[in-house]
Amino acid sequence: MTPRFRNTLLAVSLALNVGFIATAVQRHWTGAASALREAATPLAQRLTLSVAQREAWVALERPFLNDLAGNWAAIRAQRQALLDEIFAARPDGSRLASIQERIAALQDAQQKRVIRQLLAERKVLDAHQQGVLRGLLAREYAEQATREEYLHQASH
Repeated sequence: MTPRFRNTLLAVSLALNVGFIATAVQRHWTGAASALREAATPLAQRLTLSVAQREAWVALERPFLNDLAGNWAAIRAQRQALLDEIFAARPDGSRLASIQERIAALQDAQQKRVIRQLLAERKVLDAHQQGVLRGLLAREYAEQATREEYLHQASH
């Protein structure tokens, strides 16, 4: 296995892992990212957060959602650069590899942000609420497909 092939496999694997986690988190926390309060309310209700827990939850969410939005914007920009290079008249392998590395680094940072967020939110919740959140996320992961999977399924 060549180093380039290994790096490509690593980038694809990391992209899938981050995609699953980020999509689940985004669906549960952002819903419509334009309204933080609306996004927190349904999950807060399912978790039956107390007033103090809800305040702590919202305080944790605001910087997380801002970071996540910025990270997604950077990933989208790199994905566009990747597509531009792939469909260029003469794709440059070293440029493709460089873009893949940047995407992988952004996705790794995003996955770490999500993990830090979940650990911080875990501290706000009691044992029952942690179980509810864990169950919600587990169901989301089990039902989730990537956009690439949807695109390829639609072509069959």
